[in-house]
Amino acid sequence: MCGFSGFLSKNFPQHPDQLLTIMGQAIVHRGPDDGGQWWDADAGIGLSHRRLSILDLSPAGHQPMLSACGRFVIAFNGEIYNHLELRRELEKTADYKWRGHSDTETILAAFATWGIEAALKKCTGMFALACWDRQKRTLTLARDRLGEKPLYYGWQGNSFLFGSELKALKAHPAFNAEVNRDALALLMRHNYIPAPYSIWQGLNKLQPGCLLTVSTAQREPHITPYWSGKHIIEAGLRSPFTGSADEAVSALETVLQDAIGQQMVADVPLGAFLSGGVDSSTVVALMQAQSSRPVRTFSIGFHEAQYNEAEHAKAVAKHLGTEHTELYVTANDALNVIPKLPSLYDEPFSDSSQIPTFLVAQMARQHVTVSLSGDAGDELFCGYNRYLMASRLWGKLSQLPVGLRRAMASSLTTLSPAAWNRLANPLMKSLPSRFGQMNVGDKLHKGADVLACQSVSELYLNLVSHWQDPTSLVLGATEPPTLLTTTKAQPNTPTDIERMMALDMLTYLPDDILTKVDRAAMSVSLETRVPFLDHRVIEFAWTLPLQYKLRDGVGKWALRQVLYKHVPKALIERPKMGFGVPIDDWLRGPLRDWAETLLNEKRLRNEGFFNPLPIKIKWEEHLSGKRNWHYYLWDVLMFQAWLEEQ
Repeated sequence: MCGFSGFLSKNFPQHPDQLLTIMGQAIVHRGPDDGGQWWDADAGIGLSHRRLSILDLSPAGHQPMLSACGRFVIAFNGEIYNHLELRRELEKTADYKWRGHSDTETILAAFATWGIEAALKKCTGMFALACWDRQKRTLTLARDRLGEKPLYYGWQGNSFLFGSELKALKAHPAFNAEVNRDALALLMRHNYIPAPYSIWQGLNKLQPGCLLTVSTAQREPHITPYWSGKHIIEAGLRSPFTGSADEAVSALETVLQDAIGQQMVADVPLGAFLSGGVDSSTVVALMQAQSSRPVRTFSIGFHEAQYNEAEHAKAVAKHLGTEHTELYVTANDALNVIPKLPSLYDEPFSDSSQIPTFLVAQMARQHVTVSLSGDAGDELFCGYNRYLMASRLWGKLSQLPVGLRRAMASSLTTLSPAAWNRLANPLMKSLPSRFGQMNVGDKLHKGADVLACQSVSELYLNLVSHWQDPTSLVLGATEPPTLLTTTKAQPNTPTDIERMMALDMLTYLPDDILTKVDRAAMSVSLETRVPFLDHRVIEFAWTLPLQYKLRDGVGKWALRQVLYKHVPKALIERPKMGFGVPIDDWLRGPLRDWAETLLNEKRLRNEGFFNPLPIKIKWEEHLSGKRNWHYYLWDVLMFQAWLEEQ
């Protein structure tokens, strides 16, 4: 796991080594073990690399790396889990004299033998890379299938800049620091900026599963997909798994075991995040089943009961026999993370679970260099509550007149979320655990928004949006199209639930979840691996009929059956919890002064990015307890904190 950056330019600097070193130092946290530069002044290309040594800790893994044939130079970030299989396949075509056992050397040989696109299609892994073809004088950028690893690029004047994080590009003298207001509008809607957009004008994110080629002779980047999530989803739904329920569970366990087994290979200490939920518990259970020693597991706990899953994780760890480490964090621990967020996330990002994600990564890094996680289980196996809401409610609600539904919505918001919670908590405690709900008030207020929707498409966009009309908030912005608003580009699915799952997999997962985990973990030089994102797991999951995912109102049915072979059902069955912190309370308490400084009306007017009035209204309502607007306010605050650091 590493980080890289570079530039392609006719105006080549006089001291490329110094500039490449500075760009590399900007992301040294991604690769503290080694650094290297390579450049060709005549061709106008320079590559900088920072290395976090995971496989082949020797100098044979040093980058940028030149292929044995001398044609290709690569700066590579990631892991190719099947690279030893690829080596065996390559050895059938030629007598290779390997210099070491790094996957970087393997992928260079694959490029030379099969070509870049064909080689990437053979790879199982997570990666972002920059490869210079010395023969054709073209630069190729590539990103893994679901976007686990980041990659930014764009022309700034006469220089084409690229790299793992924007801060590396910003170190180049051609960088133009102009905020992209349209991207800011997207941040206000989603709490992240979706690919291909970035916060800086003229710079983009390479979309997952894509190749980009560019040269000084061909300035316009040529982008092609080598793997399409849309096509995989549609192909799986067209050719569903036809076996029995037991056969489906067995097949799922087999593909997961293989993916997890490959991802347990490392030359450094390895462990796993464990929340005690279905996804992370399944990953840990299948790790432990393949390990001769106790797996290292990590969880964090909170003293606030509604945010604490540590006891559940501890029980699962005890049953599986892992070597478990937990850390209970205080409000001050979490609050101390907030000043680091603008630098850590590189562009404004406002999913507040970024705070506990950083804390668990920081703790894990004290013991291991690689940690597996259970991310993507919700998107692939139908785990989010919004899927169940669609299943249970929309069919009935859609039969009611819109006017009646709007009146019902208005009545639900007459009480604040806190007031609803006070009324509902005694009832929730009396219900069986599977029926209990946390934060009932917030859910009722969200439900009020749903009641007023006129279609499932509108419902889904509502559920995944914060500010519903961000262009009225961001001055001078036009909200650009995304997959969520471009229906022709969306996968064709037979049910509304599968459509939501597909859109989550293609948007929310890479742009929110994977971004959150990558930046948090790499800020402390921790590599994270996501077994559910092995493309073979993804492709199999989309062949599973919905009845094997959602059954009797409970999601992840098949995945649960795999887990229940290893962990008693009683340790897992409980209401789904988010991985969060009490931002809503903190904004009324210890964060109030900080927030009021950033949200000051005069300051907002002077900076000229926001219309201050709607922000002022929400801030006052939040402070009074009338409404809980912390999602909306956190979006603005994370941009303001980021802007202050620029």
